[in-house]
Amino acid sequence: MAVITFTSDFGYTDHYVAAVKAAMLSLQPQAHIVDISHGIEPFNIPQAEYIIGSVFREFPEGTVHLVAVDTHGCKQGKYHAAKYKGHYFLLADNGLLSLLTDGEPEVVVELQTDEELLPFPAKNLLAPAALYLAKGGDIDVLGERTTSYKQLLNRQLRLNDHSITGHVIHVDHYGNLITNITKDSVETIAHGRTYTVHFGRETVGRIHQNYTQVEDGDCCCLYNHLGQLCIGINKGNAAELLGLDFDSQVDVRFYPGA
Repeated sequence: MAVITFTSDFGYTDHYVAAVKAAMLSLQPQAHIVDISHGIEPFNIPQAEYIIGSVFREFPEGTVHLVAVDTHGCKQGKYHAAKYKGHYFLLADNGLLSLLTDGEPEVVVELQTDEELLPFPAKNLLAPAALYLAKGGDIDVLGERTTSYKQLLNRQLRLNDHSITGHVIHVDHYGNLITNITKDSVETIAHGRTYTVHFGRETVGRIHQNYTQVEDGDCCCLYNHLGQLCIGINKGNAAELLGLDFDSQVDVRFYPGA
């Protein structure tokens, strides 16, 4: 069987996560279920996109990603199975699919459903479909192919010869601010020029390798393992101390000369 990942906004205090896993394990005790996160804020589509989008490619091709975030977010009650870059996704029609696939899934089918399944679609609809795909099932058996699903757009960078404007796209567990500004975009615009990073009332003129290169309580910028520009405070919570959050603006400004 292929790996099944499970991501939800169910939290860790209720029984909902266990109920979905129990449904799968009751049908297939050998199922290999890997939790990505169940700490997604309720109905937070951008956060789910960042968390899943940061890691799904690291799983083997054929992995099935069960995503129970905002599962009742669609008034039409539609749910989809999709294939993208060798991975399968099962989720509600709430726009998340378009963000995870940049609007280019290879196959999308609308899952067959009825009212009896909808009180708990993650358990009653998505979980059995995930097992079916993990066992090598044909996605087309799950429903009719469709090109009609909710479309959302990821935040885009604004670039010119002298600056890059981006935004905070995620605040992690430590309060670090992760932006959509990438190392590649900075190096492409810089052409060897010096630059400074501006956010809130702060300016940083150097990119560090890790947070410990500055004193405790000091702010710094670095690139994470995905090449994204991050803002943090050594041994501190940057989001709280800087008063910044999701969608806060971050600018990189370039200066003449080396």
